[in-house]
Parts: sequence; structure tokens; C-alpha cells
Amino acid sequence: MGFRRFYGSHPLHLLALVGCFALIGAVLTYVVPDPSAWWLLVWFVGAVIAHDLVLYPLYALADRSLVLTRWVRRRVSARPVTVAATNHVRLPVLASAVLGLIYLPTITGHAEGAFLFSAGRSTEGYATSWLLLTAAFFLVSAVVYAARLGRAAVTARRRSRSPCPRR
Repeated sequence: MGFRRFYGSHPLHLLALVGCFALIGAVLTYVVPDPSAWWLLVWFVGAVIAHDLVLYPLYALADRSLVLTRWVRRRVSARPVTVAATNHVRLPVLASAVLGLIYLPTITGHAEGAFLFSAGRSTEGYATSWLLLTAAFFLVSAVVYAARLGRAAVTARRRSRSPCPRR
């Protein structure tokens, strides 16, 4: 019971994680026999620490501000919000951020030489494509949100017209 309270899960979970990291380390040392492979491990640990200590608090704060905005709007307005917009903002931001992180060197043009060597193409136009995809993500999300608002308004109108059932 003390270990579960300290760690947060069953001891087999920790054992499985250690085994997975050991397997990944063994594969990396087999695939990359270069002595600088340890720098890959340092980079990975640094990325995990940077994510957990820097990025996670930032996007948790952004998400909390969306939820707080919805809570304040419910308290201030006489009519409660029928459709929450939180997920309609979260999803396009997440999709755009994931694409931006994956293709960051290509978008910024820092991978020009490697991209030209491997694909035979230039990185020109990738930033524009990423911005257009981001705009499309937000446009689709806004259309879905508007459709949900319209459906909620129609449902509310039907409920207000129908007589109350007698008991």
C-alpha cells in the first residue's frame, strides 16, 4: 500500500517501464554503435524534463484558462452556455502544434540540405502549407461548433414550445 501511494500505480507498472526503457536502450546501442549515442540519451532525458517542467505547465495553464472562461461565462450570463467551445479550441491547437513540432526543421527551412538530399525537393512553401493547414483545422472546428450551436438552439426552441407533460 505504501509503494502504491508513493508511486501511484502497481509495482509491475514500474517494472514494465524499466524493462521498456532497457529494451529501447539496448536497441539504440545496437543500432547506433557510435560512442556519441549517449548524447542521444542525454537529449532524450533533457526533452522529457523540458516537457514536464516547462511545456506541460504552460499548456495546462492555457487549458485551465479555457475552462475558467467557460465557468465565468456561466456565472455571469443569465442563460447557461449550451455548447462548450473548449474542445473546439483544443483540437485545432493540438493538431497544429503536433504538425508544427514534427515538421519544424522543414517549416523553418533549417533542414534544407538534408531535405534536398533525401527527397530531392526544396523546403520552400512548407511554412505556407502549415499555416493553411492550421487555418483549415480552425475553420473546420468553427463550422462544427456553429452546427452544434444551431442544433442546440433548435432543440431549446422545441423544448420551449412543447407543453409540459401532466403528471
